[in-house]
Amino acid sequence: MAPRLHLPHRPPTSSARPEERPGLGARVYAVQRAGAVLVSLFLLVFALLGFASGQQFFSTRGQPVLGMSSNGLLSTVSVVVALVLLAAAARSARTASTVMIVLGPLFLLSAFVNSIVLGTRLNWLAFDISNVIFSVVVGLLMLLLGAYGRISGHLPPDSPYAHPSVGDADVVDERPSTREELVAEEAMREAEIAVVQHTATPDQYARVRAMAQVHTRADRRRVWLELDAAAQDRPGPDRTPPGDGVPLPRPRAARLRPWQRTGHRGT
Repeated sequence: MAPRLHLPHRPPTSSARPEERPGLGARVYAVQRAGAVLVSLFLLVFALLGFASGQQFFSTRGQPVLGMSSNGLLSTVSVVVALVLLAAAARSARTASTVMIVLGPLFLLSAFVNSIVLGTRLNWLAFDISNVIFSVVVGLLMLLLGAYGRISGHLPPDSPYAHPSVGDADVVDERPSTREELVAEEAMREAEIAVVQHTATPDQYARVRAMAQVHTRADRRRVWLELDAAAQDRPGPDRTPPGDGVPLPRPRAARLRPWQRTGHRGT
């Protein structure tokens, strides 16, 4: 397998945000941003028509606007909410999504509270039943748009809010891949069983103790193989018989006395 050469490179100098790059959750972001803009535009039109009708600011009986009732306070609140949505959509689709998820329940809460004070002096926003229905519809709509592609048990693959599960991202295959590792696995298993049954040899006890210092299966196998390599490199006892392959020194010839020489007889 030919080695690859990895050269250093500069990161892209594009100033576009990651969420604005094509192909990265473009559909999800488009829906969230467009939803925030449409809701804000409708609220702006409602507020401007309310201001144009010459309504009183704190009147509990407002003027009819687009089939609903409105006063100066409700028009002001509508303008503020519309500007918040527009600013969020201009900043990023993620911000627009978060803002709509927050404002949606507030609209539902407003519908619930104002339905209780209808026809009373506490009806400061001049609500009637059509306003209550409108608040429920807009609140649910913003919740749906804000949670689109973001809050779900199974997010679509193109959702930018989808994150790989921890179990799938960090799984490492630690199974043996070579014959040597398979043999090591068998020997490891036998050593551990022998230790439990108190029949292990001193070498098996030492190996199991060394493997206990690491945690992963691959590291335990690596320790075992290192011990195997060290055992093979360690010189064994010298069992070569004396004189095998080594020339022995020749015995020195005994020096004979004059009377011990052949044919010489001592007197």
